[in-house]
Amino acid sequence: MGRVIAIDLGTKRTGLAVTDPLQLVANPLETIPTHTLFTYLENYFRAEEVDIIVLGYPKSMTGADTQMTQQVLQTQKRLNKAFPAKEVVLVDERFTSKMAMQSMITMGSKKKDRKEKAGNLDKISAAIILQTYLEKK
Repeated sequence: MGRVIAIDLGTKRTGLAVTDPLQLVANPLETIPTHTLFTYLENYFRAEEVDIIVLGYPKSMTGADTQMTQQVLQTQKRLNKAFPAKEVVLVDERFTSKMAMQSMITMGSKKKDRKEKAGNLDKISAAIILQTYLEKK
């Protein structure tokens, strides 16, 4: 059984999270520049067995598309083409950034640190997206 990797796609930065090999626990992995996503994934897939790619699907509170929705759908198509052996799943990502910020506050992160460590927010958001997928599975 391979891992599940989650992607919280952003215009500049992309957060990544991954499960353990048994697909039980979601862990923040890394935050990378968005333009390096496919190169990063190619290298990661050579080193680790991954079965499923979970992609955060942005919608507004009313369920309407956001400015990122089309970019995510285009990325989904590219993922399907680049990695045809892997299932690509969309997961609603509403509230994940707020939940990630609350998680950082709960863990004792100071306001100054939260501003400086925006990358942490991205990978924690990816972990929340991944955990949502695992709970529904």
